[in-house]
Amino acid sequence: MLRFKNLGSGSTGNATVVEGARGTQVSRLLVDCGFGIRQLQSRLELAALSIEDIDAVFITHEHSDHVGCAQKLAVRYGIPVWMSAGTHAALGAPDLGEWLRVARDMEPIDLATFTALPFTVPHDAREPLQLRCSDGTASLCVMTDLGHASDHVLRQLEGCHALMIEANHDPDLLAASSYPTFLKRRVGGRFGHLANAASADIVRAVRHDGLQCVVAAHLSARNNAPALARQALSEALGWAEERVAVADPLDGTDWLSVG
Repeated sequence: MLRFKNLGSGSTGNATVVEGARGTQVSRLLVDCGFGIRQLQSRLELAALSIEDIDAVFITHEHSDHVGCAQKLAVRYGIPVWMSAGTHAALGAPDLGEWLRVARDMEPIDLATFTALPFTVPHDAREPLQLRCSDGTASLCVMTDLGHASDHVLRQLEGCHALMIEANHDPDLLAASSYPTFLKRRVGGRFGHLANAASADIVRAVRHDGLQCVVAAHLSARNNAPALARQALSEALGWAEERVAVADPLDGTDWLSVG
């Protein structure tokens, strides 16, 4: 069995727990941990979990809203932290001791009850990776922070049963915002963040009868609205709007089953 729960998604911090169960064995991967230790603890408690329940951490890229307390988690709690060599270098090569694990594009990570497969994405980071998690029957793709979907990205999304995808901004709201010009260009560029319409194009390209769960994530608080993201994705999928979940910056999502 595979399920996941987002603990919070947005520019203030991002973290998602992916849990696999096989018989009595349970494994949990924390995908990004863009919060401080206390904030992470409180969010895990709402999921009926503690830091000690986390078996490994995967950091998608070096931006602060995704890294958060990763180094403290590794050193203080003895939790392996996976990241690309580029991400580690971009962070200044922090000393994680024996807990550092180097992730590479298309090299699977065995988490006992499920496998996490990293894949590269186009984003303005040193060596960003996103994930496809599978227990052999069901698969979940976690994909936030990218400017566009390359052919490589689209191939990794094929056949997934659940998808958490960035729906960062509405172009009109971004254009009218108080962001400086350089930041508007960065956010809206090919290595920035996905607009609602771009996210909709992706789900339209990979939708299939087995896709049962879609979550819009990493929404900009200033340049988007949950209703806009939900409308764009639901129209692309041909679903009722209430069927598309939106990850909240404070509350994340409920536990969601995959497959």
